[in-house]
Amino acid sequence: MTRESGGPLDVALGGVDSPLGRISVFVTRAGLVRVAYPEEPLDRVMEEVGEVVSPRILEDPRGTEDVRRAIEAYFEGRLRRFDLRIDWAFVPEGFSRRVLEATAQIPYGTVSTYGDVAARAGSPRAARAAGNALHDNPVPIVVPCHRVVPASGGIGGYGGQEWRKAWLLELEGTLAGGTLDLAEVPWRGVRAPDAARPGRPRVDDGRPRSRRRASTP
Repeated sequence: MTRESGGPLDVALGGVDSPLGRISVFVTRAGLVRVAYPEEPLDRVMEEVGEVVSPRILEDPRGTEDVRRAIEAYFEGRLRRFDLRIDWAFVPEGFSRRVLEATAQIPYGTVSTYGDVAARAGSPRAARAAGNALHDNPVPIVVPCHRVVPASGGIGGYGGQEWRKAWLLELEGTLAGGTLDLAEVPWRGVRAPDAARPGRPRVDDGRPRSRRRASTP
């Protein structure tokens, strides 16, 4: 099926080689609609995008250039805030959308809790539902669901596998300082093709390496 407004819409498909494996990105005229990690079968993701947005999906380096360059800059430590339009076709209006919109505002290098995000989305007691919405985030990394952790400690779950969440948090400097030893996090699941376990990211930005928690507005 297609979206209710505007009928069929072409989708640009591109790929980004990253320390976490090759990432597929799907971009519509409205913005970034889907980010897929390598263990998600590409044909299945394309089928999902075809059902939700449009079956006319084309590999288009030019149409995905801004997204790909932004993600590459993020992994290289040159970008801390994504300024990309998001197409929320996979997330209808409602609590889940508000959770992801609140998550998009969590600053680089900080973390928030599931309860904090639920409160920002208008339902302070819906921490579990917030976690479900974050697990199903269609645009991870750009909407940084990895920055949401349990209030009780640890890093919590992640739709893209917990080892990736730990890697992203260390990239941003939130695991150093003794709060959580990355060596204690199980490195399981699919690795990047032809690569061993990813090395720990090393981005020297001059900031003290401590885990900072974003406060609820």
